[in-house]
Amino acid sequence: MRIVGLTGGIASGKSTVSNLFKANGIPVVDADVIARNVLKKGSGGWKRVVAAFGEDILLPSREVDRPKLGQMVFSSDSKRQLLNKLMAPYISSGIFWEILKEWAKGAKVVVVDIPLLFEAKMDKWTKPIVVVWVSQDTQLNRLMERDGLSEEDARNRVMAQMSLDLKRGKADIVIDNNGGLDELHQQFDKVLSEIRRPLTWIEFWRSRQGAFSILGLVTSGLFVCKQLN
Repeated sequence: MRIVGLTGGIASGKSTVSNLFKANGIPVVDADVIARNVLKKGSGGWKRVVAAFGEDILLPSREVDRPKLGQMVFSSDSKRQLLNKLMAPYISSGIFWEILKEWAKGAKVVVVDIPLLFEAKMDKWTKPIVVVWVSQDTQLNRLMERDGLSEEDARNRVMAQMSLDLKRGKADIVIDNNGGLDELHQQFDKVLSEIRRPLTWIEFWRSRQGAFSILGLVTSGLFVCKQLN
């Protein structure tokens, strides 16, 4: 099984690329979706976050006020690190189980969409790593336009993440998303061809088909040994 790591930064266009993978039949495990489930009212993650940040972050429905929590953590390194530390175990286990589900379905390739791929040290489990990159000016302008933020707020959010230039240096594949959608689609088609290339032997053996092949070989070997004895 090939586990592809997909990452980028806020307003880089990573979600657009993630949706392109889905549209082309490649299963995607979305860490943001898992993170939202982790913070659902009454869940273990919800209890830990509320205990750490107080009930002021809750809506009248007692669901987490995500914009309020986001504003709080993006303006404070210590609070952001605390939130990441509290949620990391739940998100990691959620990603593992989602990958396992795709393995059980027989998927040969799965894309794991993780904004904090490098920060969470999950890059060692994914190969290749795809980074959606834009310049910082493009990132700021798109973020301000998309979310109606001031330049200061947008810059705080961008600076709170690992720089895209640093992520680009760690990537196996870089998608330059400074242009328009047509350029993005052209680059994506090349990436898709790379992702769909035949599995290596290691990737095959860790797929469901490979596991069944190993099981078949072991069973056959035991049967032969029994007959010889």
